Amino acid sequence: MPDSLSQLIPDIQVAIGPVILISGVGLLLLTMTNRYGRIIDRCRHLAVEAPAAHGTDRVRKLTQLTILSRRLRIMRSSIFLATLCVLFVSLLIIVLFLASMLRAQATWLVVSFFVAALICLILSLIAFMRDIHISLVAVELELRQEDAGSE
Repeated sequence: MPDSLSQLIPDIQVAIGPVILISGVGLLLLTMTNRYGRIIDRCRHLAVEAPAAHGTDRVRKLTQLTILSRRLRIMRSSIFLATLCVLFVSLLIIVLFLASMLRAQATWLVVSFFVAALICLILSLIAFMRDIHISLVAVELELRQEDAGSE
């Protein structure tokens, strides 16, 4: 255990390094939750419109709702994984700080939390890219349906 404040400062510096990762993931979470909210708003709008629609218009709205529902599940997974990443980084900071303060060996614990955080971040980003891909496919489907309807 450090005897003075000057000995404590390097321990704090070591533990604070991963906070940069939390800041970056926080910005990703902001983007993801905004996207999630927009998808929910669109679902609510279509859910109100769909019962009054008839024929091909109703089928189109129900198809859009199905696609949006799938996107919501993907975005929920992406947000969950990014949040889990922040949790692992937070635990990493605590372990780094305590190990440094107590002069204890916690190598495997530090490595485990860091790797778990990065795996969660990678999986979150893959899910996010999947949502972006599905949204593009949905727009292309909508455009094809519009072209078919205008002919």
